[in-house]
Amino acid sequence: MKQTSKILSTYSADTFGVASSLFELGGMVIIHDASGCNSTYTTHDEPRWYDMDSMMFVSAISEMEAILGDDNKLISDIVEEASRFHPRFIAIAGTPIPAMTGFDGESVAMQIENETGIPAFGFNTTGMNTYVSGADAALSSLIRRFARTDVAKEHHVMNILGLTPLDFSTNGQCETLRKLFTENGWKVNATLAMNTSWESIENIGIAEVNLVVSSTGRQTAEYLKETFGTPYVEGVPYGPKLLSKILEVMEKLSSGEDAKLDFPSDIGPTKDIIIGEEITSLSLALALNLEHNRHFTVICPTNEGPCLRDFDCYAPYEEDIVKALAGVETVISDPIFRNVLDENVHFIPLGHEAFSGRIFRKDIPNLIGDISYISEKL
Repeated sequence: MKQTSKILSTYSADTFGVASSLFELGGMVIIHDASGCNSTYTTHDEPRWYDMDSMMFVSAISEMEAILGDDNKLISDIVEEASRFHPRFIAIAGTPIPAMTGFDGESVAMQIENETGIPAFGFNTTGMNTYVSGADAALSSLIRRFARTDVAKEHHVMNILGLTPLDFSTNGQCETLRKLFTENGWKVNATLAMNTSWESIENIGIAEVNLVVSSTGRQTAEYLKETFGTPYVEGVPYGPKLLSKILEVMEKLSSGEDAKLDFPSDIGPTKDIIIGEEITSLSLALALNLEHNRHFTVICPTNEGPCLRDFDCYAPYEEDIVKALAGVETVISDPIFRNVLDENVHFIPLGHEAFSGRIFRKDIPNLIGDISYISEKL
């Protein structure tokens, strides 16, 4: 029963990570489910749903179809709709029901591609993991399939990877990221995958350096490094001092030097805590260290990433999170976490779309380049 949440919410599922990362790119995304998971995603986790068209479907699998494994109906339905909508690609994302019945999304996608001639992906997501794994797999699969390999690198061109509303909402963070780096002499090619063109995705190999702003862009960054030799740095430019450090690392990488963004690792555990996704939380911790000489420990419920320090904590379940929060003094996190904290804990709310969905959406601040929202509350 350790996986049971009595008080806290759960993070957006891997299925929704696939849907969110591909939402704007002109593909047909099918959530393979009985018709419950799609409404959870569209009404809670997708802020673009009412303002932007997207070919987002649900298979509406019936009980008998699930039990008997009638994949032919799913395939014929997708083929029929693809002939009507002419998507750029097709993606099928699994949910708990097909996971339990042994549905093979990759094989089904292969058959659909053979029948339609449209590139198709099958993601054997289960709905039991967080959005990080789903979005990471979807973005990297997309780039592996569509990135041109006959392009040449261009000086001071960059891509921003791992950008979805699940971590960065739709409150101007994508636009601010692009503006900050443009003002500092970098041409931003792809912002994968928000507010970006298909051409920038095809030409993603022209970048001299990639910036990974969340764990959902890590597999893509690794692939681009292996295929094009493109170095990358992981971090989010929260505040001017951290922006300066990221720019410094990028300049070194573009000139062929080895460099990375170092997160303070010699401070030991502290009673000041940030809860959230790995790269965004560590970046905020570093920004607060640079701006205010405050040291924060990160509790990461979304993924056990390589950037986490020895004293940081991967806590996927409510029981783990509550235990890790014993005796803390300051917490920066989504407002829902306030419910498991002592009254005397200094709490700074920082809404996270992937955790609380639309509940606190209007209150999520844009911290890109400016962390005054946090600074004023410390």
